[in-house]
Amino acid sequence: MDHGRPDEKTIAAAVALACRAPSVHNTQPWRWRVGDRSVHLYADPSRQLPATDPRGADLLLSCGAALHHLRVALAALGWRAVVHRLPNPADPDHLAAIEFVRREPTDADVAMAAAIPRRHTDRRRFSSWDVPRPVLDLLAERAIEEGSLAHEVVGTRDRFELATAIGKAAAVQDADPAYRSEAHRWSGGHANLDGVPAANAPSGVPQHGDVQLREFPGGELIDKLAGEWADDGASLLVLATSSDDRLSVLRAGEAMSAVLLEATAAGLATCPLSQPLEVAETRDRVRADVLDGTSCPQILLRVGWAAFNADPLPPTPRRPLTDLIDQWETT
Repeated sequence: MDHGRPDEKTIAAAVALACRAPSVHNTQPWRWRVGDRSVHLYADPSRQLPATDPRGADLLLSCGAALHHLRVALAALGWRAVVHRLPNPADPDHLAAIEFVRREPTDADVAMAAAIPRRHTDRRRFSSWDVPRPVLDLLAERAIEEGSLAHEVVGTRDRFELATAIGKAAAVQDADPAYRSEAHRWSGGHANLDGVPAANAPSGVPQHGDVQLREFPGGELIDKLAGEWADDGASLLVLATSSDDRLSVLRAGEAMSAVLLEATAAGLATCPLSQPLEVAETRDRVRADVLDGTSCPQILLRVGWAAFNADPLPPTPRRPLTDLIDQWETT
């Protein structure tokens, strides 16, 4: 078995793909350190959103998604990632140490990596077509492989409870001046290297059937189906874990990445929804009334077919690797 390490160009390419991972408000709250035989993922606490994400759960989920993106990228480049999660109890920001084993990439590895640059958070209304059951079953399998459950929200009661929790969370946050200031800081930009650009955020409060999405001030995205009252065909998935500790949240971020990339490879549009889980009252409501108290909700995902005439979404900006990678002389 050949352990060793990829060359610098391979590592840079893999980390660049990892940094395409979704993150709360596109904060990109991660840093990478490269050693002789390993790469290390660190959380960047300076990029936590205190009003939006007081628990730091969104930050951990975002970093978990980046970790899974890195694993996918390395697999396509001929390396299996051996991941040691939360390796240093003395440093809670040290989220993972990644070592490498050579392996031959499969067609599936390449297909997942190819989905990374094609995945975008699409906050527009989806078409009326339902997501096929075999695809939903596959997404559930991907979540399970990463230690999470994908609970599909169906039925009038569960949909009502979830929609009510989403609306309540939005009202609580919108009543907080600190949250409103934070939302303005991280949205509506045109040339920033982070945040949610105006071109990727619908104007006003997106309301798709019974589901309300987060409002990003300054949004300019044209939704060609906006104003149509018919429900779209999006499926709603709650990714949940048996525990709510840091490791569980990090693994839920990896599961989120796995589901989003599999959905993208299948041609679907996706949109993570974290708002109802950022407020304690509504997070408890989702756990009790949607999950029947059996597991801990970590993130909601809308999955569906983009509208037939929807314009391609522009890629959201990313910070340069020179700002995100520290070189180590020794591990």
